[in-house]
Amino acid sequence: MNPSSREEIAIVLDFLPNGYPSDTRPAHMKTAVAQAIGSEHFILLELIPKKEVFLKPEQEVYMGEGKRDEIHHIGGRINFFKLTQTARMNLEDLLKKLVHKYEARFLQFFNNAGPINARRHQLELIPGIGKKHMWEILEQREEKQFESFEDMRARVKLMPDPENAIMKRILLELNEEDKHRLFIGN
Repeated sequence: MNPSSREEIAIVLDFLPNGYPSDTRPAHMKTAVAQAIGSEHFILLELIPKKEVFLKPEQEVYMGEGKRDEIHHIGGRINFFKLTQTARMNLEDLLKKLVHKYEARFLQFFNNAGPINARRHQLELIPGIGKKHMWEILEQREEKQFESFEDMRARVKLMPDPENAIMKRILLELNEEDKHRLFIGN
């Protein structure tokens, strides 16, 4: 894992106190497991809690270096398709909250995004943004950088909801539907 994309805080998506149902080992050998998403780089993780710890969806847990209160160890990264149904359902709501929480970070993307190559721009990777919206965003940010999502909606005509568009982009990256990574840590 790239040290710059190391997660310190994860948010629980689902907690399985008896481990995965597909685990065929005897009950006494199974361990509790939590599926979580990193709060900063949106990396999907499998976390193994300490014994007697019960985690709840949307609970933030520290998993960085040093003393951890709830997490024994990190099982590793997990694929989107390994998420439980509960984790997938919680993911969308949680992403909406994280996009809102990190609005400044995403505005920085809109204010600084550049071309990928001669034919394609990073802005075009955002669902709902085509050439027309891209050019309008570029013109508007040239005049004055965007200060909020509300400011973007007011200045860019018929702009799709930027928060929703970013959330959809993050889901595309988690599903590994695009090789380009704008928001997910590598």
